[in-house]
Amino acid sequence: MPEERAKILPFYLVIDVSWSMDGEQLQNAGNIMPELSDALAKDPILTDKIRFALIDFAGDAQVRLPLCDVLDPDVVLPGLACRGATSYAAAFRLLRKEIEANVTQLKADGFSVHRPAVFFLTDGVPTDADDEWNSAFRELTEYDRQAGVGFAMYPNVIPFGVKDADPQVLRRLVHPSTGAKQSRMYLMDEGNNPAQAIAGMAEIMVSSVLSSGANLAGGDSGLIHPDPADLPAGITAANADGDFL
Repeated sequence: MPEERAKILPFYLVIDVSWSMDGEQLQNAGNIMPELSDALAKDPILTDKIRFALIDFAGDAQVRLPLCDVLDPDVVLPGLACRGATSYAAAFRLLRKEIEANVTQLKADGFSVHRPAVFFLTDGVPTDADDEWNSAFRELTEYDRQAGVGFAMYPNVIPFGVKDADPQVLRRLVHPSTGAKQSRMYLMDEGNNPAQAIAGMAEIMVSSVLSSGANLAGGDSGLIHPDPADLPAGITAANADGDFL
């Protein structure tokens, strides 16, 4: 009987670093990775199940931290700096490239790979044309299993919106948007402070990572969302159809 392969759940944190994020918003966004690392350090067994990558985007997208074990002593967590516009398309194209390369490598290394999860944090609307970013998102998320057409390694996508992010745009990024494993988006409540909202969303991300890792370690699988009743003040969860939880 073949030996069961160790399972890995890859997470991708994708952060908008356009000029509108400058100041305390960017500072709190930059704290997400250190907070995650600190949380995992308290339960290091989870790092056997989790890998994390950081991508930022503005007018272009850049891999700031390749997929890794964030507790590896050789890992240096990067800082963030603002630049440019808000190209959702650039982020989605780079994500697809990275996910494909990472999943292929993990499988070659003998791991079984759970469907990746993407935390997508933005404070504004895309500066790309609608057809451009929509096309890039479809290339990232669409897959016809029966026909074998599309991107078989498509991720679960969890949008996080603050400040001027448009809920009607973000709801189109929730993936999967239907079914038993339907994803969610998280929105800053009207009147909330954007920097404080980002700090609260960091709590949601860390909670999801730890719960999902523990779930995988326990023999189950699947991305875990926090209970809506446990969300930080000033943040609301919603489904792709706009129904608030």
